Amino acid sequence: MSKKRLTLIHTSAIMIPVFGELCAELLPDVEIVHMVDESLLKDILANNRLVESTARRVVGHIISAEQAGADCIMVTCSSLGPAADIGNQLVDVPVVRADEPMVVSAVETGSIIGVIATLPSTLNPTAELVKVQAEKQSKKIDLVKKLCEGAFDAVITGDGATHDKIVAAGIRELTKQVDVITLAQASMARVVDNLPAEDKKIPILSSPRLAIEHIMRELI
Repeated sequence: MSKKRLTLIHTSAIMIPVFGELCAELLPDVEIVHMVDESLLKDILANNRLVESTARRVVGHIISAEQAGADCIMVTCSSLGPAADIGNQLVDVPVVRADEPMVVSAVETGSIIGVIATLPSTLNPTAELVKVQAEKQSKKIDLVKKLCEGAFDAVITGDGATHDKIVAAGIRELTKQVDVITLAQASMARVVDNLPAEDKKIPILSSPRLAIEHIMRELI
């Protein structure tokens, strides 16, 4: 029997080791294919949102992944979430938004949910996904959004330490206001790993592991 194939669509090559390590751990018998298109994120940043032309390219990548033999497709950038939803309607294999299992868990966990990001183009789609999931679960929630201004500018100039410091401060601030925190960007997960225990008094959810665990349980 041939191996099942999971194709991951990224907007940055820095996500390959993040998801690659998790796939090696949790999906050792699955063939992993990484598709990277950095122009998608560049266009999102230029327009400060996901525009139709960019969404069409995402859908094209999803269709190409299916044609190349994918049994399941994951879009790892939260900014592309709405395009992933469209692509899911156009192919015959599951298309998963990497942040969706995290959001499902967040809504199950608390009633006051924090969403934190370093870009508005990522913050808003994840926040909207929280609202949609709350409706699906027929649960009344309060949503608190936190934008870590300056963190993204720091990281793209190579100053990861400043990025992590800003994000950590944002997490500490949100911890005082909510029941559970969701990290809207997979790249923020490393910040939580380095937080002291006193800054992790509530659940802080990140998408990579929860997403791959979902694939492992439900789809592969």
